[in-house]
Amino acid sequence: MASLWQIFLVFAKIGSFTIGGGYAMIPLISDEIIKRKWLPEEDLPDIIALAQSAPGVLAVNMAIFTGYKIRGVKGSIAATLGSVLPSFLIILLIAMLFAGYKDNPVVIKIFKGIRPVVVSLILVPMIKMARKGNKTWWAWAISALTLIMVVFLNFSPIYILLVVIVMATLYHLYKERRTGDG
Repeated sequence: MASLWQIFLVFAKIGSFTIGGGYAMIPLISDEIIKRKWLPEEDLPDIIALAQSAPGVLAVNMAIFTGYKIRGVKGSIAATLGSVLPSFLIILLIAMLFAGYKDNPVVIKIFKGIRPVVVSLILVPMIKMARKGNKTWWAWAISALTLIMVVFLNFSPIYILLVVIVMATLYHLYKERRTGDG
């Protein structure tokens, strides 16, 4: 069993070296918890889904749910503090020391250079999740349709989730009624 200190340190490391926030943390959290055998790999999509559906910052929500799965409420607190504290201290330091450099062309170019890395850090775990989660042709169809609707047609993901929840519930009720009548 992981100690609270270990959980804190792992999430502090993740929080210290992740550029791009919550989605960029997904592969790091996944690697750390699976490498340490704290949780099975199958739990990760559920944690991500819960973290995305809960209000608040994705990175903090992932830390909360992952810490909770590992060690309950205390694990949740340790993981959350570990993931938030480094960012807080780094931002505080930047605000104190580098406020005058924000318009510096070199600093601007550095941040523009980091953007493609952040995009790929977000894209890789999403592709892995799609491969693991989409086991049927209709799951792939729903994923593709959702992607098109959100990215190109500017639909709100909330409405898509609500429609899919209603459809899945109706389908389940239909299947239940069919097997009950037979």
